Amino acid sequence: MDRDWAGPLDLDAVAAHAGYSRFHFVRAFKTVYGETPGQYLSRRRIERAEELLRSADLSVTEICSLVGFSSLGTFSARFKKQTGLSPSAYRTKHVGRGAALIPGCYALLWAGGFPNRNSGEAG
Repeated sequence: MDRDWAGPLDLDAVAAHAGYSRFHFVRAFKTVYGETPGQYLSRRRIERAEELLRSADLSVTEICSLVGFSSLGTFSARFKKQTGLSPSAYRTKHVGRGAALIPGCYALLWAGGFPNRNSGEAG
């Protein structure tokens, strides 16, 4: 999950890779990490979004998509729950502290390329 954090979570595949059933994996994961795999992945995605909001000249919608959320509303709600600020308010508070913003085109390229408008995949 830490390596492929931006992609969709296939809980059955992750559990199988660990040698557990889906339900046993979720119980064991929560016992060890104190949160479900979905909560863990969401937290990690928000942490990546915080970094992009501080450093990249991308829209909140672009960042939402880059970190693996398919819904801007869900992203914004989870971001605010975790940080106490909306993504826009977080950017306003933290931008300008440190290095200059990375141009959006470079950040998109670094994150895997530009979306192909015809297929929805990176190209």
